Amino acid sequence: MSEHFTPPTTKPRVPHFSSGPCAKRPGWSVSNLQNACVGRSHRSADGRAKLAEVIERSKKILGVPADYRLGIVPASDTGAVEMALWSLLGERPLDILAWESFGQEWVKDVVDELKLPDTRLLKAPYGSLPDLDQVDFSHDVVFLWNGTTSGVRVPDGDWIEDDRQGLTICDATSAVFAMDIPWKKLDVVTYSWQKVLGGEAQHGVLVLSPRAVERLESYQPAWPLPKLFRLTQKGKLIEGIFKGDTINTPSMLCVEDAIDGLTWAESIGGLSGLIGRSEANLAAIAKWVEQSSWADFLAEKPEVRSCTSICLKIADSWFTGLSPEEQAKCANKIAKILEKQEVAYDIASYRAAPPGLRIWGGATVETANIEALLPWLDWAYTTVKAELATVA
Repeated sequence: MSEHFTPPTTKPRVPHFSSGPCAKRPGWSVSNLQNACVGRSHRSADGRAKLAEVIERSKKILGVPADYRLGIVPASDTGAVEMALWSLLGERPLDILAWESFGQEWVKDVVDELKLPDTRLLKAPYGSLPDLDQVDFSHDVVFLWNGTTSGVRVPDGDWIEDDRQGLTICDATSAVFAMDIPWKKLDVVTYSWQKVLGGEAQHGVLVLSPRAVERLESYQPAWPLPKLFRLTQKGKLIEGIFKGDTINTPSMLCVEDAIDGLTWAESIGGLSGLIGRSEANLAAIAKWVEQSSWADFLAEKPEVRSCTSICLKIADSWFTGLSPEEQAKCANKIAKILEKQEVAYDIASYRAAPPGLRIWGGATVETANIEALLPWLDWAYTTVKAELATVA
């Protein structure tokens, strides 16, 4: 094998680039969880205090307005979104935005399951956003802040009307703690610990504005709600959910891990520190892409490129000339060869996305590890291209 195919000598110190569950914070150790309230009831004074601590510290770091509620709910971000959709929709017409796989899942919910008749879909292909100027804010609006499988984010909240009549319901799971969220523009925000803070999975967070609470207390959906989705009792918000009284039993080990992540976030400067780390990771990849002969961002415009789920496409004419099946084979081989080298785990593009690579750049990922990874991407692509071209 020629020198051109010699692998780089420096590997990322931490090769964890998965888009969820994501890399643990720098310096994390299981010993950090030694104060976990395990073996105790989550409804005990100690257990409830731990849950309340996560809620209050999260609100403080994120700058959530004082009159918004933040609660811990079951089933990760998916559970939080489902609670919002099933509990709040149906009173008004709906605009739903979709430009990647998870947005499409919410479309299925409202069209196929809830069967909402007055629904308008604003759609865009991977790499682009729908026309945000077409959104009607007299309707309820459901959208993602950041497309985890497309690497496309909305640029800001300026397109959202302040005097809207409908509710804005935002799945922001891969954006919260890494992007500036304009809370007053949003009525419902959902996320999971497992993304930017590298927490453990299966717990979701639901944030409600006063307008969302008013809808919950004044509107009764036409369909029955499972217990896990119920946010009201006798027409009033169940306030305990937003003070640490969870709907079902949480993992107190995961709660302790969330506290550890929040403590670390505070130690690096809070939200601004978290955002800065994520943006530095995007900048490192952008610098490399500018010089790359084969890779490009899946997101077409710089202002909509995600700093967390950084999705790359293969722009080499050799690759684009392959069949879709061959393209998928090539991209998967690149991911597998990097995993075999223990350089990068879990960076294949999402199964429904265009073939390519997806590198998590959230705040728990060190920029030095991103920079060490990039030469390996060049090596892996060159190696796989040579192998497949020889077979062809």
